[in-house]
Amino acid sequence: MKKDIEIPKVDKVSVAVVKELNEEKTHEIYNVYLLNFRDSMLKNVLISSKGYGENKTTGEKINTSVLRHFIGDVEGNSYAKIEPIVEDVFGVNNEYWVSFYSGNQMYDKKYIFLAESILDENMINIPILNQKGVMI
Repeated sequence: MKKDIEIPKVDKVSVAVVKELNEEKTHEIYNVYLLNFRDSMLKNVLISSKGYGENKTTGEKINTSVLRHFIGDVEGNSYAKIEPIVEDVFGVNNEYWVSFYSGNQMYDKKYIFLAESILDENMINIPILNQKGVMI
């Protein structure tokens, strides 16, 4: 029965959009990171990302391509870069579905940055990275 299936809860794992300077330090860019606040390693991390929503002026539906990222292992109390993100998609929902193993158990969780939530006024200092960003 469906009620008998145990679905483990994901804790101490986050996704953050961070504002950074490019390599030449000439303009700001945004990158998405996976943050592991656990003491243990996340193994075989797989992340799918997509954007979806609606154009506010035309009402037209917007769907971005689905991207899949194999991150591999992420050590405890560390982070891994998932992908760069452009400001053009901040007006739609940005979804990151994270799957990984910890011990012999598989975990997965969906993180969604709602439309218009990636804003300067929502940015906080992101632990581990020590940079400003929006974290779920």
